[in-house]
Amino acid sequence: MKRILLACSSGMSTSLLVSKMKEAAEAKGIEAEIWAVAQDKAMKDIERADVLLIGPQMRFMKKKFSTVADQIGVPLDVIDPVAYGRIDGEAVLDKALELIANK
Repeated sequence: MKRILLACSSGMSTSLLVSKMKEAAEAKGIEAEIWAVAQDKAMKDIERADVLLIGPQMRFMKKKFSTVADQIGVPLDVIDPVAYGRIDGEAVLDKALELIANK
């Protein structure tokens, strides 16, 4: 089971992306828990995630999240703005899986 956490400004803008990622995971036969939260809740939820992806509109917070993520060994990155804008669930899922595999 892969646990993929997405963080965005309010927790709402990534909900469609989460749905598309879940569809892509199911199509690939990957068991995954994928959820999105607002930035203030992400610091708590990161403890149960395998990877944290940050919405492009929050890239300025990467350093703040990195401090916690590095301490607990959770990889993180900013979601590609093009994939985010296109709501390309498969591309974002692939990036998350790559980060998990390389941790």
